[in-house]
Amino acid sequence: MGTIIEKLGLYFSYPFVQHALIVGVLIAFCSSLLGVTLVLKRYSFIGDGLSHVAFGAMAIASVVHITGDTLLVLGITVAAAVLLLRTGQNAKINGDAMIAMVSVGALAVGYLMMNLFSTSSNISGDVCSTLFGSTSILTLSSFDVWICIGMSGVVALLFFVLYHKIFAVTFDENFARATGIQVEAYNLFLAVTTAVVIVLAMNLVGSLLISALIIFPALSAMRIFKSFQKVTLCSAGISVFGAVIGILLSILFSTPVGATIVIVDMGIFFLFSFIGKFCLRG
Repeated sequence: MGTIIEKLGLYFSYPFVQHALIVGVLIAFCSSLLGVTLVLKRYSFIGDGLSHVAFGAMAIASVVHITGDTLLVLGITVAAAVLLLRTGQNAKINGDAMIAMVSVGALAVGYLMMNLFSTSSNISGDVCSTLFGSTSILTLSSFDVWICIGMSGVVALLFFVLYHKIFAVTFDENFARATGIQVEAYNLFLAVTTAVVIVLAMNLVGSLLISALIIFPALSAMRIFKSFQKVTLCSAGISVFGAVIGILLSILFSTPVGATIVIVDMGIFFLFSFIGKFCLRG
């Protein structure tokens, strides 16, 4: 035990570990805030669809040799979020079907572009790293960290400022609309902020595992608590704890960062599910 503590103390002195923890905590926190609302509104699958769009955008950026592709990927993903929201409101196109179409299409386009035009000698490795996360979370620059801090700060601030209206839109859109709340605007806000969080999370868990970061903490909190506020606070704590433990375990045992974080979140979900059967809901 003492050896592990000494080893962790040594790792904490390295800037790359500090950067990884800062980014991991911020992304986990923002994901948990959005996760509760997305799960309750049955929008959780939109995270999976947008993550595939982000993968396609990253593939295109790598093919055309664009460095610092965060802004490009963010723009494309946000545009896809707006498209999914608008077409999902069209009676001729089912929302779930549209998400599936965009998700599969973006994944196919991204993989095809990487195979046809990429100059990398390890295409399979590049694809796997993008889909499931890689050690890039441990090689973040100070610029990447500051971008994450800025975007995460904006997402968290907007969520807390608009908390009561988001609460109303989450549970009863018709009532919220009757009280004068611009429901469509808040749905658009949720879609855009989800796209921002997904792009930020790409380096942490990879495009295929992002949905787990959004869904598991919210579902875990719902096993014990029932009120929106308690679920949100508990979800944030679970998400941050899972990210920190997952990153530390991946550093100690040289395991994939994204998969390790998701496994920790899964373990917490099963633990809370067990506790929820024997404890009164708050």
